[in-house]
Amino acid sequence: MGKLVSLTIVILFFFSCTEKIILPADTNQKYGNDLNYLASTIRMSDTIFEVPILDYFPTIEIDSVTTSTAGFSAKLDSSILKIRVGQNSKEIGVITCWKDGFSYDLMCMKPKKIPTIISFTSTLSEKVELAGEMNNWSPQQMTKVNDKQWSIELNLDPGSYQYQLVVDGTWQIDPSNSETEENGIGGINSLLKIGDLPTTENNYDVIEASDSSIYINVSTSNNQCILFWNNHRIDGHNGLYKIPKIAYARKRSHVRIWIASSNGNVSDFLIPLEFGAIVKNTGQLSRMDKHNSVLYFALVDRFANGNPKNDAPLVDDEVHPKANYWGGDIKGITEKIKEGYFSGIGVNTIWLSPITQNPMYAEREFPPPHRMYSGYHGYWPISASKIDHRFGNEAELKELVSNAHKNNLNVILDYVSNHVHEDNPIIKENPHWSTPLVLPNGKKNIRIWDEQRLTTWFDEFLPTLDYSKPEVVELMSDSALYMLRKYELDGFRHDATKHIPSVYWRTLTKKIKLDIRQPIYQIGETFGSRQLIGSYVRSGQLDGQFDFNLYFDLRNTLASNNGSFIELYESLKSSFSNYGNHSLMGNITGNHDIPRFISYAGGGLSFMEDEKKAGWSRKIEVLDTLGYRKLELLTAFITTIPGIPTIYYGDEIGMPGAGDPDNRMPMKFTNLSYQENKVKRCISDLIHTRRNRMSLIYGDFQLVSVTKKTIAYTRTYFKESTLVLLNNSNKEVKVTHQNTEFQVLPYSYKIIFLEEL
Repeated sequence: MGKLVSLTIVILFFFSCTEKIILPADTNQKYGNDLNYLASTIRMSDTIFEVPILDYFPTIEIDSVTTSTAGFSAKLDSSILKIRVGQNSKEIGVITCWKDGFSYDLMCMKPKKIPTIISFTSTLSEKVELAGEMNNWSPQQMTKVNDKQWSIELNLDPGSYQYQLVVDGTWQIDPSNSETEENGIGGINSLLKIGDLPTTENNYDVIEASDSSIYINVSTSNNQCILFWNNHRIDGHNGLYKIPKIAYARKRSHVRIWIASSNGNVSDFLIPLEFGAIVKNTGQLSRMDKHNSVLYFALVDRFANGNPKNDAPLVDDEVHPKANYWGGDIKGITEKIKEGYFSGIGVNTIWLSPITQNPMYAEREFPPPHRMYSGYHGYWPISASKIDHRFGNEAELKELVSNAHKNNLNVILDYVSNHVHEDNPIIKENPHWSTPLVLPNGKKNIRIWDEQRLTTWFDEFLPTLDYSKPEVVELMSDSALYMLRKYELDGFRHDATKHIPSVYWRTLTKKIKLDIRQPIYQIGETFGSRQLIGSYVRSGQLDGQFDFNLYFDLRNTLASNNGSFIELYESLKSSFSNYGNHSLMGNITGNHDIPRFISYAGGGLSFMEDEKKAGWSRKIEVLDTLGYRKLELLTAFITTIPGIPTIYYGDEIGMPGAGDPDNRMPMKFTNLSYQENKVKRCISDLIHTRRNRMSLIYGDFQLVSVTKKTIAYTRTYFKESTLVLLNNSNKEVKVTHQNTEFQVLPYSYKIIFLEEL
C-alpha cells in the first residue's frame, strides 16, 4: 500500500483574490446560452466514445478541443466530439472546448466495462439466446462453440443483472447458476453479479472552516481532485483554489468537485453559490433550484372536481366505471393549490397528467380480455395542444399555473410524444408518418417493448410516430415548445421515453435552451436497464428519469419477506455509479402503471398473482396496518437519499390499488381514517424535513451500517449532518454512530440532526 498523503484543498471566496475567467459578452442573456447551465458528466460506455457537440453547445460552433489528462485524448470531427481513453488512463479527465479564445470544460469518466462470458451446455438445443437486464430483455443470439456448448461474450458495467436463457423459444433460468432473484411479478430470474460497485465510504472530509472558505482533506496516495466553477475548471496551487470574479455577479452558480481514487471510486460534490458565497440554508433556495424539487403526480381526472359542469363520462355499458371519466379537472387542482394542500404536504412541483384532447368514445384494448376503456388518463392525444374540454380550457390552465407560481410551486406537464390517436389530424393527414403496424413476418407490432423498442405501437388505434422523418421531429418538438411558452410551464414529464429516438430529445432540448429564459426540468419514463435509462440523461437530452430499478428493489426490500437492505444498498450504489451522486433522477412512492406499494406491504395483494386481474376481481384493501409503517419507511428512504422525491397522488394517505386502473381511483380528501391521517402527517413531516435540510438536498452520502433488515447512513453538507436510521424488522434495534447509541423501534425510522447533539 502506498504512503497516505493528507492533502488540504482550500476554496477561497474573497472578492479581492480571484481567478479571472473570461466569458463571451452575451453569456448572461439567456439561461441556455453558451454553457450557462451545468453540463452533465460524460460517462463513457466504451474506450472510444462519441458525443454530439451540440448536446453541450447549442448556440456556438466550437473551434477545437484539447485535454491534458493522462490517458485521455479528444478530437472534434465535424459535429462529433470523439474521446478515447488508454488502458492506464486516469479515472476522470477534463475535455476543454475552445471558441475564439474562450474555453469551456467538460468532465469525462472512463468506462468501467468488464469482459464477461455466459455459457450454456446442451446437446439437443437448436437455438439459445440470452435475455436480461444487460440487453433490456431483448433476446440476443448465443454462439454455438461446439456440439454441446453455447456462449456469449459481453462487456458489462459492475453490478447485478437478472436474466434468463431462451432455449428453442422457451424461457428458463440458467441451470448452471445457483443465484436467483425474485422478479417482482411472481417469478424468479437468474442473477449475474459482475465486479464490485464503487463504495460510498469516502477517504476525505468536507469541513466548512469559515464563511469564506471550504477545506477538503483527501487522504490517499493516488487521488484525483478536480474542481469546476459552473463549467470552468479551477486550477489550484498547493491546494489553494480561487473562485472567479464573475461568480460574485451571479445570483446562482455552483462549485462542483470530483474526487477519484485508483480503485475506480468517483465521488462528486455539488455546492450552490449565491453571489459567490456558499448557500448556507434552504431559505436561500427557490423553485428554480432543480435539486430542491419534490414532485407530486396528480392524475387530473381522478384528483379533484372543481367544475361539475364539464363532467362528461362516456355512456357505454362496456366501459367499467374504473375505466371511465370521474370528473377531475384543472379547476379542481387550482382550488387545492389555493387551499394550500400541496404546500401543506411540502411538495413544490405539481406534475399534471396529459390534458390535451382525447377521443369522445371508448376503445377496445388489444390484449385479452379486450376490455373497453375511455381516454380519461389523457394518453390518447387527438391534439398535441388543444385542452380537453372535460378537463377545462386555456384560461383555467393559465390560472392554475399562475396560482401555482404565486404559491412557489412549479408545474410540469406530462407530454405524449411517442404516439397519437388514429383520429389525430397529424396522422390522418400524414398516414406515412407512423411506424409499420405489421412486421415483415406478419406479426402485429403491438407492445413488443424491447425487440421493437423504437417502432412498436401501444395499441391498434395508437400509431407510433416515425422520428426518422425530420418533419415529424420538427412538428412534435415545436408543439411541446408551444405548450411551454403559452402556459409558462416549468418542465415536462415525458411519456414512453425509451420508445422515442434521441434525435427528438436533442431537438426539443436544444429548442428549449435557445428559447426559454428559465430553468426547465425534463424527466423521462423508461422501464429498462440503468444503462438504457442513463443514455437519455445528459445535457443534450433530459435532466433525469424515474429510477424504477431502485424503486423495485426498495419495494422488494420493504414489502417482500425475502427483501434485504444489503441488496438495496447495492442497487443504490449502482444508481450512483450510473447517474452520479447528485443526480436529478426521480425517486418514487409509486405511479399509475404499477400496483400501489401499500397493496403489497399491507397484504391486500400478493407478488405471486396477476395484479391487473386482482384489481378487476376484488376490492383491494389494506389488510394489515403494518403496511402504513412500511409506506412511511419507503418515504423516509426516498426523501433522504440523493435525487428528486416523487409522490403519487393518494400515497400520502396510503390509498390501496392493484394494477391499472385499480391504482387510479379517485383521490380521497375527507373522512380519513386514523391510519390514513397518521401516515399523511408522517409523510408531510418527512417532506418538510427534506425541504429544510441542505444536507438532504446537496449533502454527501455515506453508509454507516447495513444488515438485511436495517440500514444507517449520513448526508453531510459542511457542518450540517443528518443521520438516517431505518428498521424493517419486528424488533427494536440499536445503531452506534460516533460513539453514540441510537434506538430504533420495530418497522420505524429515526432522523437525527447530528450537529445539534
